[in-house]
Amino acid sequence: MLWFWLAVTGAAAGGGGWIGTRLVLDVLRRRAVLDHPTDRSSHRAPTPRGGGIAVMATLVPIWAVVAAAAAERPAEIATVLIAAAGLSALTFVDDLRGLSVIVRLLAQIAAVAAGLAVLPSDRPVFQGLFPPTADLLLTGLLWLWFVNLFNFMDGIDGISGVEGTTIGLGVMLVALAAGLGAAWALYGLALAGAVLGFLRWNWPPARVFMGDVGSVGIGFLGGWLLLGIAAEGHWVAALILPLYYLADATLTLLRRLLRGERIWRAHRSHYYQRAAARLGSHAAVSLGIAATNLSLVCLAVSAAAAPGSRATALTLAIAVTAGLLWYFASRTDRQGEGE
Repeated sequence: MLWFWLAVTGAAAGGGGWIGTRLVLDVLRRRAVLDHPTDRSSHRAPTPRGGGIAVMATLVPIWAVVAAAAAERPAEIATVLIAAAGLSALTFVDDLRGLSVIVRLLAQIAAVAAGLAVLPSDRPVFQGLFPPTADLLLTGLLWLWFVNLFNFMDGIDGISGVEGTTIGLGVMLVALAAGLGAAWALYGLALAGAVLGFLRWNWPPARVFMGDVGSVGIGFLGGWLLLGIAAEGHWVAALILPLYYLADATLTLLRRLLRGERIWRAHRSHYYQRAAARLGSHAAVSLGIAATNLSLVCLAVSAAAAPGSRATALTLAIAVTAGLLWYFASRTDRQGEGE
């Protein structure tokens, strides 16, 4: 029976993401909601932005149906979905006319705080390593960082579609391998399907961009999934799945801080951005990340299925990620780096 519901959920999410993005694309074009290229952009022609609203409009109802059917932690899921919907609505306004950094950050903090308020107190994310208050604070900071790094990393065609799809797929497979229950598997598959449907229109050359409405919303819900499986005891798998995004975003942020740059300003300093500029191909870079992410999915599943393999799986995941970063760095020059 589970495989039947997995098939239904995958088809509904994939179809919703695909058809919904196509419909939204027409609206964005008619209303001229376009991302115009600048000297810091990775695209060369005005392109509709905000297509991620179709992903969120697909994902939130499907998750709500799964939560209602599973009847597990309904208050937590309802709160997370309401926070995600509110955050997506605000960031869509940002896509349309722009909002200040402070307004965006406060909205993200409010959404994360709402999610933290309903997390089960008997399943700390850091597994008792810190006192309860510290655990909750660190969880919130990590969640907030994940929301922002997912947004920061959405800089070339296909990249966030690849990341969202593989994280969702990874959560589904980890849930199945570790026996976390049908709901976790369905949440992950819904995320993968909705983002994969969007990716049909965002693959290079992109016909539509995800926009903040998509990258922030997916970062918020994807972060909740990863924190959830960490709280279930599978923190190694939760760390491995998004490891490339975590590494690229964090190392780039640290480099920019050390150079004294204004980190909230747009830039083209990420490893993947510099590689795409040098190679002249968004597709090549996104495919490289996809291949690496599939390796990370396999390692995460191994860590969840066989706890004794966690140290080996994490070591290999770090090596795979470092290898991709090295490859991207070796294909770049200094041009375009920094402010």
